[in-house]
Amino acid sequence: MASSSLRKFIYLSIAAAVATISIKLTAYFLTNSVGLLSDGLESCVNLAAALVALFMLNLAEKPPDERHEFGHNKAEYFSSAIEGGLIVLAAGTIIWSAVPRIIDPQPLEKLGIGLIIALSASLINLVVSIILIRNGQKHNSITLEADGKHLRTDVMTSAGVLLGIALVKLTGWMILDAIVAIGVALNIVWTGYQLMRKSAMGLLDTSLPQNEIRKITGILEGYGQQNLTFHSLLTRQSGQRKFISVHLQMPGKWNLHQGHMLAEKVEKDVRMLFPDSPTTVFTHIEPVEDPESMLDIGIDHQ
Repeated sequence: MASSSLRKFIYLSIAAAVATISIKLTAYFLTNSVGLLSDGLESCVNLAAALVALFMLNLAEKPPDERHEFGHNKAEYFSSAIEGGLIVLAAGTIIWSAVPRIIDPQPLEKLGIGLIIALSASLINLVVSIILIRNGQKHNSITLEADGKHLRTDVMTSAGVLLGIALVKLTGWMILDAIVAIGVALNIVWTGYQLMRKSAMGLLDTSLPQNEIRKITGILEGYGQQNLTFHSLLTRQSGQRKFISVHLQMPGKWNLHQGHMLAEKVEKDVRMLFPDSPTTVFTHIEPVEDPESMLDIGIDHQ
């Protein structure tokens, strides 16, 4: 699926952010809960993150140009890194808002209606986060996956806030509203760290997962019956696109046409392993009898 067709999911995220900001701030004004205020502030961060994701997806889908001959796929990793940073920022905002309430707890009002309103916002984010994460994983879009995980942390935050409000209602201990908010904030920092780490690994040209490399190796080994061997298999992921390069060794007596046709078939078979991801396969043809063709065997993944 092309990046342009993934933008509809980001539009869904933007709509969810706008809706939940309105709902959560309404709940805050009704209850005076610092937890709900913090929750609403995180939804503002969600909106900013979704707008960044939309910009990066637009950039990622741009065709190659003279300065970016392999395309702009890595723009998605910047989106994910920003998303992770915004999650950490949201956690800091929650803590900043909650600490004064520990020192000076404030009474909460209209808790019943506030809980109902906040719960509706959480359900919206839960549904949208599931959609984004599933489609992000299906289409290898780290932007969608990051935005989905960001919304999932929002759900976690809301759950903690609702728990805090419920405990206040049951016990009368107003300080619990702020304590639970801080606990949730510390928990979601971990999600932000994971997103930033995954982005960094992508920018460092991390290879494909081992299960995918094994599939590629299986295809290549299947050509052994046609007198084809291989070495120096290299892979990397760049946004949605996969890059795979391999040296193919063939009998030296084959003519150029024979070697080229077999290499084309190998490339096609490897690309078919990943129907949902744009895949570029580079092959280098070598005569199996030439010892110099093995000089770069040290970078082999086999």
